[in-house]
Amino acid sequence: MLDRYNVKRLDFKKITSYPLRERKNMVSIKDFTDLNAWKKGRKVEDLFPAILKGNEIRDIVEAVLKAVKKKRPVIFAMGAHVIKCGLSPLIIDLMKKGVVSAIAMNGAGAIHDYEIALIGETSEDVAAGIKEGTFGMAEETGAMMNSALKESLNDNIGLGEVWGRDISEKAFDHRDKSILSNGFKRSIPVTIHVAFGTDITHIHPSADGALIGKGTQNDFRLFTSVIADLNDGGCFFNIGSSVILPEVFLKALSTVRNIGYKVKNFTTVNMDMIQHYRPGVNVIKRPTQDGGRGYSLVGHHEIMIPLLYEMIVRRL
Repeated sequence: MLDRYNVKRLDFKKITSYPLRERKNMVSIKDFTDLNAWKKGRKVEDLFPAILKGNEIRDIVEAVLKAVKKKRPVIFAMGAHVIKCGLSPLIIDLMKKGVVSAIAMNGAGAIHDYEIALIGETSEDVAAGIKEGTFGMAEETGAMMNSALKESLNDNIGLGEVWGRDISEKAFDHRDKSILSNGFKRSIPVTIHVAFGTDITHIHPSADGALIGKGTQNDFRLFTSVIADLNDGGCFFNIGSSVILPEVFLKALSTVRNIGYKVKNFTTVNMDMIQHYRPGVNVIKRPTQDGGRGYSLVGHHEIMIPLLYEMIVRRL
């Protein structure tokens, strides 16, 4: 029978159903948070349900622990915000404990690390400084970092080693909080990947584009050598870099595969406050398409990194 809408109405009485228990269900109370286990052991992972990201963060921790056991690299590629969130002590402790075997940073990361080592403070008020043209004009940062390049850069070392050595040998007051200095002290690669014109040191009168370019090229080659060892169990974390470090990683991976290294079956993780296109494809998807697995964890660095640190260190 047709009604005014010229549509034949379906007879819902003909719908068939089946018992609830016969349905394949995606969630069970077996997967819920185990509060009793947490009360007994007080492990933060017991508070996570065995569902979605609760499972994934456990998988990530297991991948890191397996990498450490197999002596495969665990690489942290970090945007500057990680340092500005006050997380350097955790990163440095993971370096000391033999968990993190290499660090990659953009130019801003190196600047914040250097300033922290020098005066124990960093991160200017950009909104205020840009009005008067004072943003980026602090004298010591540009003068000292550029001077260190002129004094020490050569064909064999990159920006990370130059600045790490400078902080260490000049005994900056807060060098214990410096990732660059700790990397130099422990012979852990800390590479700096610069896009010229993006950093305040580039606008200082002492900036030398040739030296900066040579230094970051040397660091790219060192970084690529570290990537070559990711095969069969290594871990690569991209933390808070939406463009530069995902692109650097992809080119480094292509380079080592082109040279003949088999780099498959490793774990990649992207951690950021929001998900961006390049980390999604250049960190999570494309590198692991022939073996391995990529994960994304969304959240503020000042919460997520301490959480991951606690889960890893407790298991060491």
